Amino acid sequence: MSDIASSSFVRQDLLTERPAPVKTTGFVGLMRTRLFNSPTNILLTIVGALLLWFTIVPSVRFLMVDAVWSGKDRAACLTENAGFAVGACWPYIQAKLPQLIYGFYPEAERWRVNLTFVLAVVLLVPLLVPRLPAKGLNASLFFVAFPVVAFFLLHGGGIKGFGLSWTAGLLELFDDSIIGAGQALLSSSKTSAVGPLLWLVGNFIVLVGTAIHWLILPLTWLRDQIQGAGQSVWTDFAVTAAVVCLIAFGLGGGLRAGGRALASSIFAFVAIAAVIKLMGLDRGGLPVVATNLWGGLLVTLVVSVTGIVTSLPIGVALALGRRSTIPLIRIFSIAFIEFWRGVPLITVLFFATYMLPLFLPGNFSVDGLVRALIGIALFTGAYQAENVRGGLAAIPRGQGEAAAALGLSWWKTTSLIVLPQALRHVIPNLVNSFISLFKDTSLVSIVALFDLLGSLRASFSDPKWSTPSTAFTGFAFAGVIYFIFCFGMSRYSLFVEHRLNAHRRN
Repeated sequence: MSDIASSSFVRQDLLTERPAPVKTTGFVGLMRTRLFNSPTNILLTIVGALLLWFTIVPSVRFLMVDAVWSGKDRAACLTENAGFAVGACWPYIQAKLPQLIYGFYPEAERWRVNLTFVLAVVLLVPLLVPRLPAKGLNASLFFVAFPVVAFFLLHGGGIKGFGLSWTAGLLELFDDSIIGAGQALLSSSKTSAVGPLLWLVGNFIVLVGTAIHWLILPLTWLRDQIQGAGQSVWTDFAVTAAVVCLIAFGLGGGLRAGGRALASSIFAFVAIAAVIKLMGLDRGGLPVVATNLWGGLLVTLVVSVTGIVTSLPIGVALALGRRSTIPLIRIFSIAFIEFWRGVPLITVLFFATYMLPLFLPGNFSVDGLVRALIGIALFTGAYQAENVRGGLAAIPRGQGEAAAALGLSWWKTTSLIVLPQALRHVIPNLVNSFISLFKDTSLVSIVALFDLLGSLRASFSDPKWSTPSTAFTGFAFAGVIYFIFCFGMSRYSLFVEHRLNAHRRN
């Protein structure tokens, strides 16, 4: 015990102070550990600083310091009048802002565009905030009700019938197309080498069309009777509402559990009736504004939002079809995807605008903007299909096998287990396609649709604002708008990706 005590050591003086550890946090720490920690990083930092100096500083000087902020015409933005080297000519943007937003939309009707924008924001913002309730109702309003209301607000016009008349009209158009195709084959059989075969096929098609005509005759007769009477819109609406409510009640479970479906259907039709009455759709509605008068940011948002909303369901359907075990569905999906991915978007727009009317019946026409929207939706849907297919391929096979072991059907397995995980995996790819589509809307100016850039280029022809800096100012303003929308989509996608991948955080 005494040996242990004698061998113990207690220091009598303090150790000399050691230098403080190198700071690795804050601005100084960032520069020391990231920017100047090696010769290569030092060189890259210097090059990056010079690049920022020669790009950011001149841009700030042009847009802010040397800019002209007030004026009535081009004289305010000329160097000899301003007394210095003029940068951006912001009075030009102030004067042309209505044209850049609305295009040639009539000034007295622009409140309709503003109301559409407000409705879109009011319905979209609660849909993007995760904590807000009633997501199902909100999604139904935004994706189903809002497009219809926006169409009648922006385009105007009213309705002459409702579901029964529309169904009868579509079936009648389909029947006329079949009979017309059969008659065309009969005409070709008189001069063709395979005339008997064409005559046989043509007669068969005409016979099918005639049978369809007699099948839909009661429906078309009822439509004609309703339209011949007074208040045809409301009579058609009542008949349609009664039929749809009965179908919903039957499919919902009948007397056992169909009450909820019936109540939902009645509520939906009451809301539709309120919109029809409020907007006067049964009396002609608002004044019609042709789509060739639309332009500016309005066209950019209409094309991009429509393409984004419609392309994703098309892509999901094609991706599932490409993985289908049914040969016909799989071959159709593969052919569709490869065709649309192999054609440039400009070609699609030209075909949809100038060649598609040649393939339509003579009594059937489609608006030019609608044709462009259909072409963009199909084109983007093909790309989205490959994005979704990549997400489906990333799902382990055991997920589907476990669902099958639990007795889930293919539809429930796909919609509840496989597809949500697949979409979560490909959020960056999907949003990247959305951003690319938003910027590609400028191509519609090739087919005489004036989007934001088209309206901007059209404004350059005004001699009242012809200055050396007008074009640079206009393109800088358009670039800022594109950046705001694209950056917003990018940041929200990062937020969604971070929120849905909470189980993978360290």
